[in-house]
Amino acid sequence: MKWFGRKSARDGVRLPRARGGTMASVADWPRSYEALVREGYCQNPVAQRAVKLVAEGVGGAPLKASDPALAALVKARSGGQVLLETVAAHVLLHGNAYVELLHDQAGRITELFALRPERVTVDADANGWPVAYRYRVGAQVARLVAEDGAGRTAVAHIRAFHPGDDHYGLGCLGAAAAAVAIHNAAARWNKALLDNAARPSGALVYETGDGAALSGEQFERLKREMEAGFAGAGNAGRPMLLEGGLRWQAMSMTPADMDFVGLKAAAAREIALAFGVPPMLMGLPGDNSYANYREANRALWRLAILPLAENILGGLCQALRPWFPDASLAIDVDRVTALAEDRERMWRQVSAADFLSDAEKRAMVGLA
Repeated sequence: MKWFGRKSARDGVRLPRARGGTMASVADWPRSYEALVREGYCQNPVAQRAVKLVAEGVGGAPLKASDPALAALVKARSGGQVLLETVAAHVLLHGNAYVELLHDQAGRITELFALRPERVTVDADANGWPVAYRYRVGAQVARLVAEDGAGRTAVAHIRAFHPGDDHYGLGCLGAAAAAVAIHNAAARWNKALLDNAARPSGALVYETGDGAALSGEQFERLKREMEAGFAGAGNAGRPMLLEGGLRWQAMSMTPADMDFVGLKAAAAREIALAFGVPPMLMGLPGDNSYANYREANRALWRLAILPLAENILGGLCQALRPWFPDASLAIDVDRVTALAEDRERMWRQVSAADFLSDAEKRAMVGLA
C-alpha cells in the first residue's frame, strides 16, 4: 500500500459535500478541489505564501513528546515530504488530512505517510460512524479500515471543523475562493492592459455629415492597420492619426475609475485573513492592526500555527495510542523564538510572586 499513495496520477474526485445539501458555487469559480488548488494556490501568490507561512511554521516547530521514538516517527520524512508540513497544508486547503500508518510484519509502526485528501472517501455504517476509508487512484481503489478488532486504525483522519458535515472538514480555500477569483482576475486584467499598450479598450467611431458608412474594403484595411501598428506592448505610445471622420471612443473604465489598486489590495487582505495570517506579514498595504511586525508574527503563532498544530498532533496521538499508550505530542513553546517575549513576561511575573513556593513556580512555568 505504501506505493499506492505516491502515484501521481490525477483523478476527478470532487470536494465532499455535506449530507443533505450542496456545495455553494458561483459560475466563474472552480468547482473541484483540483481546480481550486490550481487557481487558489498554484496561481495566486498571496494564498500560496499564506499557506506556506502556516504550514512551514507547523512543520518546523520544536516538539516535545512523551517518547523519543514517537517524536522521531512524527518528525521523520516520508517519501521526501515533511509530514507535519504536508498535513498542515492539507488541512488548510482541503479541510481534511489522512495519514496512513505503515507497519512491518510484526505489527510495529515504521512510517507515517500523508495521503492525498481529494482521493479519500469515508465509508460510514448505518449509524453514520466511519468504518473504512477508500483511497482511489485512477481505476484502483484501496480500502483501509477505520479500526480493527484490536482497536488499531490504518488511517489517522485529521479535519477542520465543519458545521454541516459529520465526516469531512471545511478548508480555508473555499472561504477564500471569491477573493482569489477577484485577485486573479485583477492580475489577468492588468496583464491584458499592458499587452494592449496600457490603454483601455475602445472603438473607432466613423462620423460624417452625410451619414455614409465605411465600405467593406475600407473596414478591412483599417482593421489590418490597427492590428499591425497599434496593438501590443511593442507599439506602446505610438501616436494615432485619425482622418476622414474617425474618432476614438473609450469603451471601458480606466484603472482609476475601477479603484484598481484598492480592489486588488482588499482581495489580497481577505485571502490572508481566510488562512489566519496577519496581512502585515504578507507585505500588504493599508493594514495597521498591529503595532509592528513582531506583534503580527506573535499573533500568527498564537492564532494560527499553534491551534492547527494542536489539532494535528492530537489526532496523531489518538491514532498512535495502541502502539504508544502514553502518547503525548505538543509544540515546545519555550523554544519558539516568536513567543520568547511572552515567555519572558510570564517568568518575571512568576518570579515576583513571593507567596508561591519554588515547586509551585516550577509547575506554573511548565517544569516538572
